[in-house]
Amino acid sequence: MLSKRIVAIRPLSSSTAASFQHKNQILNKFNQPQKDLETPLELANQSTLPKTQPKLLKKEPRQPTSKNPFLSDHKIENDPNYKMSGLMQSIGQLVIKIFSIDMDKTRAGPVAGSLYYGECKKQALYYPNEPLSDTAKFYYETLNLPRSFSQWFQITNLHYWILSVRMRAMPFKYGKNYQQKLVDRFFRDMELRMAQELNISSNRIIEGYLKDYHTQMLGSIVSFDEGLMTDDITLAGALWRNVFNGNPDVDMRHVEALVGYVRSQLYVLNKMSDREFGFGKFKFVPPNEVVKPLTKAQEEELRAKVKAEFDSHNLPSQRSVLSLDE
Repeated sequence: MLSKRIVAIRPLSSSTAASFQHKNQILNKFNQPQKDLETPLELANQSTLPKTQPKLLKKEPRQPTSKNPFLSDHKIENDPNYKMSGLMQSIGQLVIKIFSIDMDKTRAGPVAGSLYYGECKKQALYYPNEPLSDTAKFYYETLNLPRSFSQWFQITNLHYWILSVRMRAMPFKYGKNYQQKLVDRFFRDMELRMAQELNISSNRIIEGYLKDYHTQMLGSIVSFDEGLMTDDITLAGALWRNVFNGNPDVDMRHVEALVGYVRSQLYVLNKMSDREFGFGKFKFVPPNEVVKPLTKAQEEELRAKVKAEFDSHNLPSQRSVLSLDE
């Protein structure tokens, strides 16, 4: 386990973050007729180059020999239908009310450290001799990326960064907490997977890998942020270096498809209020779906529905100071 706590990246300035939407070509495509919009999967499938296995790995990567529970064996995380008894719920609500617990801070653990980490983890998760999920097929079959733990890390790290962009737009003390819970869970899960699934028995070796992955994370986030704030060419370069491992033979259609995928996720996140996002309402849009631009009327209609939903949240555990308007 890392001796130092993994720290979340500092936030971007709000004035700079507000301008990024006007500086990329992918979002400008939303000004075209919607019939011209293509899913990332469709765009990637336009490739006419023959698919060959990447020759970037010096030896065959170590593959999982066992399978841990998706998140943990904790009953709350493992069973989506789990509910505490009525008595325990009443006691919990009373404690929250008496001690005026800041639920926006407390909620970061189950939302960012569990729900959102699960969203990131599953995108490219694979096990030998098991069928791939549709999203994993997009990365390993359509984009022709190698199946390895390091590749899974790069794809999961990309999705962590996408969420961190939205977290940095939240009020600072809450956004930082959400980032920290997510990145802590990310590295703890990697530590467990290396020990239990990849059968790496040396703690020293595991810690060395974790330090290396942490360094890769910091470097990738800087490059992704640069792409976020500039243009699609810069973002494409960052994706090529990190997700595509700097492969000189990569198909540019695949890189373009991933740029469109990333911009689509950021568009959806940009349309969510802090409270929606803070309550775990976001899910990544699959690569076989199109993100269509919202009209002003559609935005107002959705916002009205969200406000009506949260107006019914009257329990102490459901209170929040996060905005419903931005």
